[in-house]
Amino acid sequence: MSAHLTTPFLTAPHLTTQLVKGGGVDGVALTVLIVLFVVVTVLGFMASRFHKGDSLESLDEWGLGGRTFGTWVTWFLLGGDLYTAYTFIAVPAAMFAMGSIAGFFAVPYTIILYPIIFVFMARLWSVSHRHGYVTPADFVRGRYDSRGLSLAVALTGFVATMPYIALQLVGIQAVLDVVGLGGKGSAFQQDLPLLVAFVVLAAYTYTSGLRAPAVIAFVKDALIYIVIIVAVIYLPTKFGGWGHIFDAAQGKMAATNPATGKPTGVFTPGPGSDVKPGYFAYATLALGSAMALFMYPHSITATLSSNSRTTIRRNASILPAYSFVLGLLALLGWVAIAAGTKPVGVDGKPNPQLVIPQLFEDSFPSWFAGVAFAAVAIGALVPAAIMSIAAANTFTRNVYREWIKPDATPAQEAKVSKLASLAVKAFALVFVLTLDRQNAINFQLLGGVWILQTLPAIVFSLYTRWFHKWALLAGWAAGMVYGTYAAYQVASPATKHFGGSLYNVPALDQMGYIAMTAFVLNVVVAVVLSVVLNGAKVSNGADETTPGDYFADAGDPRVEKDFETREAAEAEGDPA
Repeated sequence: MSAHLTTPFLTAPHLTTQLVKGGGVDGVALTVLIVLFVVVTVLGFMASRFHKGDSLESLDEWGLGGRTFGTWVTWFLLGGDLYTAYTFIAVPAAMFAMGSIAGFFAVPYTIILYPIIFVFMARLWSVSHRHGYVTPADFVRGRYDSRGLSLAVALTGFVATMPYIALQLVGIQAVLDVVGLGGKGSAFQQDLPLLVAFVVLAAYTYTSGLRAPAVIAFVKDALIYIVIIVAVIYLPTKFGGWGHIFDAAQGKMAATNPATGKPTGVFTPGPGSDVKPGYFAYATLALGSAMALFMYPHSITATLSSNSRTTIRRNASILPAYSFVLGLLALLGWVAIAAGTKPVGVDGKPNPQLVIPQLFEDSFPSWFAGVAFAAVAIGALVPAAIMSIAAANTFTRNVYREWIKPDATPAQEAKVSKLASLAVKAFALVFVLTLDRQNAINFQLLGGVWILQTLPAIVFSLYTRWFHKWALLAGWAAGMVYGTYAAYQVASPATKHFGGSLYNVPALDQMGYIAMTAFVLNVVVAVVLSVVLNGAKVSNGADETTPGDYFADAGDPRVEKDFETREAAEAEGDPA
């Protein structure tokens, strides 16, 4: 998922055991991985025929799948989008390295998440369906007639998404390391498997758009469910039962880490302080992460692809099934402690991110380990595709058409978005290949802080225009500046700056989630300035929406008329 499912504590110095270098290439596991990868590649290219529209030469069709996906397609698509490959790498790795605050907060976070989206996402779907909005910045532009506020929302979403895409490639790298690839030979030989995965991903995303990850998500989610259910049934019996597993985890968390002179981690949260995370840190991480996740462009893109507001609410009701699986997955990090797993890459360096792939490599037959590795690798392709499409849509609609070519036709928009999606993925690949993996984690954590600052402009505006557009922009700026500054002050054993998401909350003497503190500042500034600007009768811009737009559903006569108008415009080559 988001920053929130990566972790500021996921760094090698937290390992207290001496790690040993693994063996060579696991041929059987690699073969299974390749076969399943080929299967999903074929599905990705064939996906252009799925829920086929008249043409893919518009953002509605290429970037939103024609807005035609029903309950189950949306469920698999959102599950594949939100529960990413790196989620399945990072959450148990955090449990393994630092314990419950770093890892298990992801479970209550995803439980809190769905009631929140049940309330507001249906309204966003309706107004977007009514006006043909493709991105949240489109909505902000229409709500306030403000190019500046729209650009702030768009750029925040775009920048926050970039390292998120890079982390999906890190997830694939983790699998390749455990299989035995990626650490030997020339630089080209080390990176070749990842380059191949990138080329395949770029090709079928370009040709099939959002339909590709929608189809592949069925395979990815089926593999994830099978692998995790088998693991949580079999592995505890293999390693002494849950009682022994919890005892082993508690012992490791209480042991002193020689690198820091402090306990290795937290078995269960305590009261906490300004230097030690506790209940408040756990709670703010969970709440802030839940509030932030559906501000990301890719989460909104997957949601807007559904065919009705009822579909959104049904998914908010059934998506918690993934949270149950995530809870089981998180506990596998503690199973690895009891199993004595030694996560080390083929380069001989300790890497806790490898703990789950290594646990499967050590504990299961090679063929089943290959299935697990394929689940993670395919689990990277689905969100990476959706994220790149969402980032490309954001650039096209809110930068290219808004600021560069206002008279762009739907076909031109689609072409620019396709090219932008390639550029986004290329940037993510270069980022992963040229920088340390920890940089990708750090920037993604920072992206989580940033993206929450767009919530007032998006969510508050779904219900009211009391907030002034200039106040919202000032609040966004205040939250961005404070959040970036606070994150810069956080050090970890791996880095002097941007080393985590927790920082002392002013006046509370408690460590809390930086994004939440910045969000509170954001809202306070927006409220105060709104009072001043509204009192001074400063114009708040024109609103192109009406109260009824927020309840429009599939089949609404106005919606059907709007669709007919947009289709006619597309046929004539005019902007929608």
